Amino acid sequence: FPFDLTREMAEEEGLSVDEAGFRALMEEQRSRARAARGNISGWSDTSRSALENVQKTDFVGYDRESCEARVIAIVSENDLVDAVSEGECSLVLDTTVSYGEGGGQVGDCGKLFSDGLDAKVTDTKKTDGVYIHTAEILSGAVKVGDTVSAGVCATRRAQIKRNHSSVHLLQAALRKVLGDHVEQAGSFQDSERTRFDFSHFSAMTPEELKKVEDMVNAKIAEAVPVVTEVMTVDEAKKTGAMALFGEKYGETVRVVKMGDFSTELCGGTHVANTGAIMAFKIVSESGV
Repeated sequence: FPFDLTREMAEEEGLSVDEAGFRALMEEQRSRARAARGNISGWSDTSRSALENVQKTDFVGYDRESCEARVIAIVSENDLVDAVSEGECSLVLDTTVSYGEGGGQVGDCGKLFSDGLDAKVTDTKKTDGVYIHTAEILSGAVKVGDTVSAGVCATRRAQIKRNHSSVHLLQAALRKVLGDHVEQAGSFQDSERTRFDFSHFSAMTPEELKKVEDMVNAKIAEAVPVVTEVMTVDEAKKTGAMALFGEKYGETVRVVKMGDFSTELCGGTHVANTGAIMAFKIVSESGV
């Protein structure tokens, strides 16, 4: 990055030039990632432009695993259609319990069914508040305007929640062991594992890794309640909540608090109590 730009950022935010340069590089990478996410598989330019006229999906999946929903758009073979009776398609619902991929957390899988439909949801993505369900029609048919029952795979959802909540504890522990300069530079959570990318000036020592791991497991053993609140950005700042550098937030944000150990802005799904995580193990650490 140009030195003048890096120096200007450093002066504005009270950072060293090295830290500012790293932040600038991370923001460039996030911009590329956001652009890539905007290219939703299975949607042509015509069908993507139609999203501008589709109402935003009401996500009700934080405390529910099933709901009734109305089908408001269908895409099959890259085109908007009124109905589909076989193969794979993309469905937009007015309400959903399926989390749309975002913030490092993968999208939910599940089922859609009614008297005339049995479909498997293999992935869920979102763009500008519209949730898109990749579905495989197992039997029957679905058309725009149909009412369906939607549900998520509860076992997989529970595993993802444990992994996502563990990474909040991990970030807090890393900041306590390595210093407050540690910031999330990317992450990934599925039902198998979590990966956390962060900024630091050297490889972690075995002693540091063990200290972080022990600290996270201690908070799991304490069974700390996980409390979520929706508030304004200004209110969230007063709580000291960690935010992702360069991320754009709306007028209201969701704050996830784990006792006095971790407070972060996060739209993902989480356990109700850290005890549900059960155990935490760092299996590898590497530099890029």
